[in-house]
Amino acid sequence: MLDPRIRARLADAGAAMSEQVPLSTLTTLRLGGPARVLAECATTDTLIDVVRLLDTEGVPNLVLAGGSNLVIGDAGFDGVVVRVATTDIDLTETTVRADAGAVWDDVVARTVAAGRGGIECLSGIPGSAGATPVQNVGAYGVEVGTVLRRVRLLDRRTGDDHWVEPDRLGLGYRTSVLKHSDAALVLEVELDVRPDGSSAPLGYRELAAALGAEEGERRPASQVREHVLALRRSKGMVLDSGDHDTWSAGSFFTNPVVPDDELPAVLAAVAARVGDDVRIPQFPAEAGTKLSAGWLIERAGFSKGFPGDHAPARLSTKHTLALTNRGSASTADLIALAREVRDGVEDAFGVRLHPEPVTVGCVI
Repeated sequence: MLDPRIRARLADAGAAMSEQVPLSTLTTLRLGGPARVLAECATTDTLIDVVRLLDTEGVPNLVLAGGSNLVIGDAGFDGVVVRVATTDIDLTETTVRADAGAVWDDVVARTVAAGRGGIECLSGIPGSAGATPVQNVGAYGVEVGTVLRRVRLLDRRTGDDHWVEPDRLGLGYRTSVLKHSDAALVLEVELDVRPDGSSAPLGYRELAAALGAEEGERRPASQVREHVLALRRSKGMVLDSGDHDTWSAGSFFTNPVVPDDELPAVLAAVAARVGDDVRIPQFPAEAGTKLSAGWLIERAGFSKGFPGDHAPARLSTKHTLALTNRGSASTADLIALAREVRDGVEDAFGVRLHPEPVTVGCVI
């Protein structure tokens, strides 16, 4: 039971309180047991007051917004789940500022509709604006880190509320100092946008081809957004309640970065399995060479829809990098599938895949 005194103070701070809320209703995987208490915060001031109070009183808490990059155990969370329900979005000629709880694709759509460009390649990505710097979200050749101007953080150790520049966030491939840490909470994000409505330079071959353009060209942001959404839908990567391929956390595994001294052995394993004339996609990375996780999964023997129609958790029928809930899965089912895929790739190629989602109350 939550101390009635603390519950009353949370309500006084403006939080909407409820109990035993299924967390499956708040995640895109539609998995997760109940939250003992849910405190919904519709304003940033309420969010700050609620988190400060829970931290000061030592109450276990989980901050949740879009729930798109989260795997929650079947037992749920035995504490207070703080729901970030802040939604403000403000535009200037050269920036867009969004509350942490704003739906990310609403931010992109509003920006493009206003004739601004630069973030259209990030269209259709589920989740909240506040999660984008945590993950350094990226797609189709653009990462949030390349357009991020500043982030407003609540320092949960000191209670300080302040803006920080991107160079203090340790942004990397699908990571930052904010990920897997409760030390700071994102309250707002501010991004640079292009006032002329042109897109970021097209840096992804598939998208450039769909547009009939060359890599490096710019096109109208509205045109690029339309094609990005079409490509994502074809892969089951745009949320649709009627399509179980979208009951996922997006790409479940990050593309592995293999150190240079380990790469020859990996390439030899690839050649031994699929032949010398087959080339695995390779990309330069800061700490070695980045390989395609989806390519490795498929060549390790895991096809779309694996392990078949009988399974409650399966690989997407459109995209092997997404693990999906077919409507009746438990978190345990999903984790079992994730482990099978991870171990199969490691056995085949000596490369260990790492999950992209954050886990709560479970281990992959």
